[in-house]
Amino acid sequence: MFENLLEEVLKNEVYPAMGCTEPVAVAFAAASAAKLLSGPVTEVRIITDTATYKNGLAVSIPNTNGRKGNLLAAALGALIRKPDAGPEIFKHITGEIDEAKKLISAGMASIKTDTKKHGIYISAEIFSGKEKACCILKNSHKEISYLEHEGKVLISNKKSNKQTCRQYKNDLKKATLKDLCKAAENATPEQLEYIKKGVEMNLSASKKGLELKKVGYYLNDLIEKGFMKEDVFSKAKRMAAAATDARMAGIPVPVMSSGESGNQGVVAILVPWIVGTSAGRKEEKILKSIALSHLVNSYIKVFTGELAPICGCAVAAGVGAAVAIVWQFCKANTHKMSLAVNTIISDIGGTLCDGAKSGCSLKVASSADSAIRASYMAIHGEGITEQEGFIGSNGEETIKNMARISCTGMSKVDNIILDIMAGKNCMN
Repeated sequence: MFENLLEEVLKNEVYPAMGCTEPVAVAFAAASAAKLLSGPVTEVRIITDTATYKNGLAVSIPNTNGRKGNLLAAALGALIRKPDAGPEIFKHITGEIDEAKKLISAGMASIKTDTKKHGIYISAEIFSGKEKACCILKNSHKEISYLEHEGKVLISNKKSNKQTCRQYKNDLKKATLKDLCKAAENATPEQLEYIKKGVEMNLSASKKGLELKKVGYYLNDLIEKGFMKEDVFSKAKRMAAAATDARMAGIPVPVMSSGESGNQGVVAILVPWIVGTSAGRKEEKILKSIALSHLVNSYIKVFTGELAPICGCAVAAGVGAAVAIVWQFCKANTHKMSLAVNTIISDIGGTLCDGAKSGCSLKVASSADSAIRASYMAIHGEGITEQEGFIGSNGEETIKNMARISCTGMSKVDNIILDIMAGKNCMN
């Protein structure tokens, strides 16, 4: 059942992306519809779920001089008309910015939310005069579930969310930490080479981020001025935060994602890499641990959902990184892995997601710090147990408890956050 699990996760959820995931997905949907039109784009209409709208409201778009928002992303995607570029569509921005701004200022580009939609939902209706095309993404940032041109349906998937769930996600739900360890341990040389590419990509993004005077820069400044010690904790926080600084500022540099999220990719990849190299672990072992980090991140998200009210960097990627570090030192010791899961979730499990923005770097730094601390305690047999709070008897149970709190107990959080954000003018 789990033989191809790593391959499926790497293929579907671990890929290079330039810019924040949600604006990229909106641009992709708009581009997919616009490509079908025979004439110039005259109108753009976008509908999204609440979480997608929230995540794209205040984050900068690459190659736009810091301009922000899903609406601009949609207009740009429609004008670029290159859906084949996928997650790197913003690479192709040239002279479209002024035209996109004209569409928006003329009221010919609009975006609204549908609070009844749950999970990823993006509808893009694009017009060229009376000619119309429509593209809908559902349950994925990069898969089209519906495509129509001039009343002719080109793609239609009318099955329910549960029915359309990919088999590997069903398998993930049935997996245990032991199963995920086995899948990572059996990683092929080709898979490890791809994972190494992600390490190099995210390290490069980190270097770019340190050039900005943001979170990573100031963590580095604290070290240089002697207020913080140079160690594995500070290095992981600094480098992970800097890579996120670059993404959220719209610097045109790709990062390797995890769980279809760039910021989660930064944590899931860089934290185990930095700990492993600092401890002198062999490269193959570190790369296999990162494979495990990707798997755990994806495992958690099949329970919490792709866009949860709680921060995925903290409760998914951070947990993945912690489990990966434990594996580097203790192999597939699921008891110690469960201690690490329990400890990091007990620590930062309640961290809210209030959309993608520069402040995500702070959460990334906290996630890196907590992951290393939780894994170190677990390696030495210490951690939070089921006697405390919502912690379960093992890591899998704790993850499911957290998902229940997120999906059911916090079901109104996104709408409240969006209501607060709606009164702000976040787009430059």
